[in-house]
Amino acid sequence: MNETFVCGTCGKSHVGPLTDHGYKLPDEVWAIPEPQRAERAKFTADLCQFEGRYFIRCILFIPFTDGSGNFGWGVWVNVEPAVFDRYLALYEADGSGEPLHPGRLANVLPAYDEPLGTKVAIQFGSSTQRPTVHLPPDAESKLALEQRQGIGSSRYHEYLTAVSALRSAQPSMPLRDG
Repeated sequence: MNETFVCGTCGKSHVGPLTDHGYKLPDEVWAIPEPQRAERAKFTADLCQFEGRYFIRCILFIPFTDGSGNFGWGVWVNVEPAVFDRYLALYEADGSGEPLHPGRLANVLPAYDEPLGTKVAIQFGSSTQRPTVHLPPDAESKLALEQRQGIGSSRYHEYLTAVSALRSAQPSMPLRDG
């Protein structure tokens, strides 16, 4: 039996298991009423500026332990202006050779106790890949442990339940082209 899911962006059913969930905007920008959002913040699918702060859309991968692949959380990371400018300079180039850049999570993930502003590092990718998010190697939060150790099928099903509840609050954006 083929698994399917309904895409939060296009509303169509797609074949395969749901293996990612992406936020359209940083939580505090999404919380602005829609008529005012475009007046107060500048944003695209990958970049956001709001009240003197800068955000980059990234992917935080959690590996599966019961098989190959990952679950990808499409999160926004608050970065310093210099990191934002560097990302813009490399936007259409391969930035994967760049060192890790510091940032802070700008979305709250369900089933985790990570608050907004949790310290992370981002690794730029190629021109066709979003940057990836890495929690500090010494972090002991559930999210950091699961990023290092992976999740099994029961935890994956907890993600699916949490994501279903989120879709009405902040519809997802695709993490990958196609």
